[in-house]
Amino acid sequence: MMRMVDKNKKIKLSEIKDMAEKMFDNFVKCVVDVEREIMIVGGELHTDEEALLLETGSKQENIWGINIYTEKKDDEFIEFDSIINIRPSFGNKSREVENPDVRKKIKEIVKELIEYDLS
Repeated sequence: MMRMVDKNKKIKLSEIKDMAEKMFDNFVKCVVDVEREIMIVGGELHTDEEALLLETGSKQENIWGINIYTEKKDDEFIEFDSIINIRPSFGNKSREVENPDVRKKIKEIVKELIEYDLS
């Protein structure tokens, strides 16, 4: 059910909603590579998505776990919370993505990779 999403293979919001309903009801887990500008959507665990990105060439320091809440808008649409984000060696000491520049980049990537269809 996990899906890799990039600029050439975007994902529709309706697809994300379908994934959410099947797994967690109102959200999906995602892992974003801020360097490669890709994301994995729909894994049961952030660690599964992280592993797939690492296998395909991503670097640990560029990978961040988020949750997308399909029924929320604006600042509540993305939750920057995942256990994979705890990386003191890269300056992140909590489950949250602490760096505002990284958070901004994640928002830009998510906005670019999701097609907001009318479904």
